[in-house]
Amino acid sequence: MGRLSYDKDIICIRGGGDLATGVIQKLARSGMRVVVLEIERPTAIRRTVALSTAIEQGRFQVEDIVGRFVKYSAENLQECWEKEEIPIIIDPDGECIQKISPICVVDAILAKKNLGTSKDMAPITIGMGPGFEAPTMVDGVIETMRGHKLGSLILNGCPLKNTGIPGEIGGKSVERVLRSPCKGIIVNQLQIGERVMKGQVVCTVAGEEVRASFSGVLRGILADGMMTFEGMKIGDIDPRDLGADTCFTISDKARNLGGAVLEAFLYLKRKKGLL
Repeated sequence: MGRLSYDKDIICIRGGGDLATGVIQKLARSGMRVVVLEIERPTAIRRTVALSTAIEQGRFQVEDIVGRFVKYSAENLQECWEKEEIPIIIDPDGECIQKISPICVVDAILAKKNLGTSKDMAPITIGMGPGFEAPTMVDGVIETMRGHKLGSLILNGCPLKNTGIPGEIGGKSVERVLRSPCKGIIVNQLQIGERVMKGQVVCTVAGEEVRASFSGVLRGILADGMMTFEGMKIGDIDPRDLGADTCFTISDKARNLGGAVLEAFLYLKRKKGLL
């Protein structure tokens, strides 16, 4: 059942990872007041292009978009927006959504399943990737799998199923992803943006070495001191020689998804007559 009242300029984004940041940038640049809901310890791999990093650092900038970690209050949100900053709130269950009364909620957690987003959260609801179905769970779903359908808006049905196989970049797919060999604390030997050689130790988990299977640039890695579990994705190596600056700017996929969510929001707003 839809809300009786809402703020037509506010959009809540669940998740502040690298792909969500592409969405946040597009919506904020388009004049929307965006608020991001995150978990207490975000597990973004591409931390240098994820606004969720603001939770650890207090304030974090990706390109022209600044995120600031704040406790929820109407005053804190308004202060951020007046400074043209994106408020980042710890609220994994979306408990403050009802108080914020946004016109739209976007689930950009990309957990491959729905972690609680429902149509009664806002007049417009959008899910990204596997785990969502339109129009039963949300109003629209965005395809997130690389390929011909990337960024397409689904109004009836589900996106492509999660294959568990990372998208191909520079001829590499499964091998570009670093995974934890066991449960334990990660200790990084290299930083994001550094060149890594085949066989080089990138990090250790509980003392076990994690080595690169090919040479490239370390595109992302879990933050030092994070607890991992066996098989967990902890890093990403880019085989392309595109320069380290690509590790610090929003990716092509994130920009694509940002445009897709903006299109979905405007389309659904018009379709529902929400002026």
